[in-house]
Amino acid sequence: MSNLRLLLTTAAALALGVAAALLIGSSTVLSLLNQAVIYALFALGVGLLLKQNGMVSFGHALYFGSAGYVVAILLQAKAVPAEAAVLIAVLGLTALAFLIGLVMVRVPGVAFGMLTLAVGQMAYLTASRSRGVTGGADGMTIEWPNTLFGLSISALTKPSGMLILAWSVLVLGSAALTLLLRSRFGAITEAVRDNEERARFIGIRTVLPRAAVYALSAAITASSGVLAALNTGFVSPETLHWSLSGVALMMVVVGGTKVLWGPALGAAVYFLAKDVLGDHAQHWMAIFGIALIVVIVYAPEGLSGLIQRLLQPRKPKPSALVSGIYGGRVRRSH
Repeated sequence: MSNLRLLLTTAAALALGVAAALLIGSSTVLSLLNQAVIYALFALGVGLLLKQNGMVSFGHALYFGSAGYVVAILLQAKAVPAEAAVLIAVLGLTALAFLIGLVMVRVPGVAFGMLTLAVGQMAYLTASRSRGVTGGADGMTIEWPNTLFGLSISALTKPSGMLILAWSVLVLGSAALTLLLRSRFGAITEAVRDNEERARFIGIRTVLPRAAVYALSAAITASSGVLAALNTGFVSPETLHWSLSGVALMMVVVGGTKVLWGPALGAAVYFLAKDVLGDHAQHWMAIFGIALIVVIVYAPEGLSGLIQRLLQPRKPKPSALVSGIYGGRVRRSH
């Protein structure tokens, strides 16, 4: 995709989000869309780690929930303005993730997933038991001021306003990631992912690119955590629980990681299934689990990979091509 095409696609996607926010009148539908878009951003962070590092995280809720807690604690203490609290939450967690990543990305395979799970559960238990700071299991109500970055909080927290904000962050974040992954950084991380030993042999330091991807995925996830905190005005230990990381991972598996919009597609399918199946079946997750197995077996690259495969023009089979050439020669010989 050329830069011009990327620019036009981004502008069209932004316009689509604004149009949806203005045309959809149901606050229930808008609220559902808001959740889907916020979790699409969360899934994008998990999917980026899998796409560029080939690593599966079972503990990325650490950055989702921690972002909300950082904002809530700073605003409750009135330590900094709300704008600074948001920036500290995202940038601070990104820096923390880079330091953690310098250690964790050295561990390959399943052990990496277990490490992320362990660190995430440590944060969950700490938040659950630190009642004096985090409110314990009851959680914290976030005291947002009247304005944020010059915009009215009441306008931002309206379902239509939240949809425009969350959708814009998702679209612009995806466009920025597309440009970043086209650069030398993207080529290096792909080389490290495909064959770490060969990358090291040609002089690439493999730990730093892996840690940078881990930190980048944490930054995206923390951004979704801040949006979730703004959307609900509340944060609880449940936002740190491993099951939330599992939900994001399911979205990634369903949507696929071949393209950046795959995890977002998975999030849309998840919330659609939750809304439609949840109205008719109490155990809708069991049905979604069966659908997940079908996707893994018949479309290992996820729905985005399946869509791309269906949209590609079919190439003639080699046997048919040979037959056609041979037939042509035969006809010409006559």
